[in-house]
Amino acid sequence: MAIENKAPGKDISAEDLLSKFPLAAKKSPEHKSEFEICGVKFGSKKIPVFAGPNMVESRDLILDIAFKVKASGADFLRGGAFKPLSFPYRSEKYNETREEGIKWLMESKEKIGIPIITEVMEEKYIPLISQVADILQIGSRNMQNYPFLTACAKTQKPIMLKRHYGASLRDWLGAAEYILVEGNEKVILCERGVSVAHTHRSSSRFLLDLQVVPAAQEITHLPVVVDPSHATFWRPWVEPMALAGIACGADGIMLEVHPDPANAAVDPLQPIDYKEFSNLISKMDSIAKCVGRYVKK
Repeated sequence: MAIENKAPGKDISAEDLLSKFPLAAKKSPEHKSEFEICGVKFGSKKIPVFAGPNMVESRDLILDIAFKVKASGADFLRGGAFKPLSFPYRSEKYNETREEGIKWLMESKEKIGIPIITEVMEEKYIPLISQVADILQIGSRNMQNYPFLTACAKTQKPIMLKRHYGASLRDWLGAAEYILVEGNEKVILCERGVSVAHTHRSSSRFLLDLQVVPAAQEITHLPVVVDPSHATFWRPWVEPMALAGIACGADGIMLEVHPDPANAAVDPLQPIDYKEFSNLISKMDSIAKCVGRYVKK
């Protein structure tokens, strides 16, 4: 069935579907991209889980986290060796591990046998990071850096495109089109919180827009993942929002996991620990089964 020739909402017109992001747009209500990355299915009944620290702090830490999250059911290890911060200043505790961190991610991948997703921030580092990452993560601040998106897309590596906290669904899909037009079809969208007037807590910067999951799925065939850790910025809220993400139809969940959350080098308010992660995997799987899907076999 062809796309109905009418606007699906106030933000996106029928013309947008035909001429602005025809590759990202559904061709029929049943149209949904299904693909595999390192044997993990996307766009199917399986709901992949990405887990790990915000920052690759040390070799021993990332190896330990890789082992623990894989044992609990994570499909991908997430962790940033190159990290964007809102301000240019660095504390003694915070120190980007950069090229060294990329080596540790590779070691984790080889020794633990878990695929890697990590953020690439600058075009000059694309070749280095592409050697290690199974999925290139485009952070929210680079969502509309179109030449950068094109350069990443040309690697033909799978790409996770995080939504900017001020971007509309129309903006987000337009950015995805820059990747798809290069023939790179393994694109994953990630909702990681939007900027709003009230976030219910002074330390919380964003609000998780769960409504965008079904809204996006009405329009695009691309998988839609949610990141409740970055969105809530508060550990006690991560679990309920992760479960809500599964319930509302998310095609994947990204979580920050750290053995000692309070002493994490970056954003210590949001990571969950190993026990919390293991328990959450089981709870997410139970919710997934209610909607005909699964997290862990």
